[in-house]
Amino acid sequence: MRGTSSAPDVLSLSVHGPVGVLDLHVPAEASGVDVATEYSRQANLPSVPALYTRLGHPLPPDGVLSEMGIVTGAVLVATTGAPPPEVGRRGRHDRSPVRRLEAGPVSALWCTVAVVVALLGGWLAAWLPESDDLREPAVVVLVVAAVLGALPIGPLAVHRVLAVPAFAGAAAFALAWDPAPERLPTILGVAGLAAAVVAAVARALDQPGEEGLRIWMVTGVSLFVVTGLAALTGVPSQVVWAVLLVVAMLAARFVPVLAVDVPDQYLLDLERLAVTAWSARDRPVGRRGRTVVPRQAVVAVVARGSRIVTAACVAICLVATTSAVMLLRDTSVWIDVVGARLEVGLAGGGLLLAARSYRHAAARGLLRAAGLTCWLALLVVLVPALGPTQATLVTFGSIAAGALMLLVGVALGRGWRSAWWARRAEVAESVCGAFALASVVLAAGTIPFLWDLTG
Repeated sequence: MRGTSSAPDVLSLSVHGPVGVLDLHVPAEASGVDVATEYSRQANLPSVPALYTRLGHPLPPDGVLSEMGIVTGAVLVATTGAPPPEVGRRGRHDRSPVRRLEAGPVSALWCTVAVVVALLGGWLAAWLPESDDLREPAVVVLVVAAVLGALPIGPLAVHRVLAVPAFAGAAAFALAWDPAPERLPTILGVAGLAAAVVAAVARALDQPGEEGLRIWMVTGVSLFVVTGLAALTGVPSQVVWAVLLVVAMLAARFVPVLAVDVPDQYLLDLERLAVTAWSARDRPVGRRGRTVVPRQAVVAVVARGSRIVTAACVAICLVATTSAVMLLRDTSVWIDVVGARLEVGLAGGGLLLAARSYRHAAARGLLRAAGLTCWLALLVVLVPALGPTQATLVTFGSIAAGALMLLVGVALGRGWRSAWWARRAEVAESVCGAFALASVVLAAGTIPFLWDLTG
């Protein structure tokens, strides 16, 4: 089959296949099956592959290369699996007249609306009196929706299953509701545990949204453990909110580290991990001497990490927002109030600074929303307590800070980026995190407790 490329009756071809690219020199009178057989022999394939042109047209096995327009330098594709779809004259795939439902942005938006409706329904059902005839049907509807939604049925299950735990949590919230403010953390813990249980059931049924369900499980169980320990030890509710807020702030920094999970065979040469040092020094021979990571594996790892990061940022946004608002509400002693305000402000700054390191647009937006919500809750508390002069100073100071941030943003957009800005942001984020951890001691009511012990 081989010859010199200078002969007029010899063609030089490049064949792309399962093991890479092979350059072959074949006679012009050779057929397609001859080229496929030669590629199979040199690539050590168990069967003879099918050949296609670079545009996807099949190469007839009994056709002569010169008669089919194959010239020197042509590129062929060898496949051992299913043939590629045929392409029409205009390069368009045959479209089926029946369009199937597919999970997309519309279904994601619809499931988000369903989650909001479920939470609102659970909240309204909780405030109904026990003698009301609407409370029990509302809880039954939420439970039935959670049970039916957990079933792996339908093409939109990938988004629907992520909304199912919210229905279970809303039902548990309505059943465990008590108007006493100090019992609210425990009630939320019970709701989180119910959502985690339903997420575990849906994950056991082999639902497609495995990453989001795992975040539901981790968040719900963690919430139940924190609130349950607080209820058993008798600590006030402000301690729970202070701890949850700082945990949410720290989670925004450590979630990307835990989200990306690359298989070991793509990082290590497992064939060279031997028992003795002599065998480890051997140089492998053959086509498997170098590990090549397939493109599909890289896409799968990136997609999985993206789903985990997005789901985790949703949980961080919800926990941080709720904890900030409740912490500012439940603190009453002046030293606790100062600590709570410091923690909320520093946690908001930490979330905003952590968002800059996220390349995923949705995750970055969620963290920024969480940080801005913390600052907004702090402003709602601070502004009414200010006098006319102080309010005027705060207003003009905010306008000046906004103008300065606008100028900095324009400068960065023009290319004034350097390691200096990144380093200063890292330092600012570390400072916010350190002072937020320290402010937990003030916000949790530790100082009045020590005063009572020493008094």
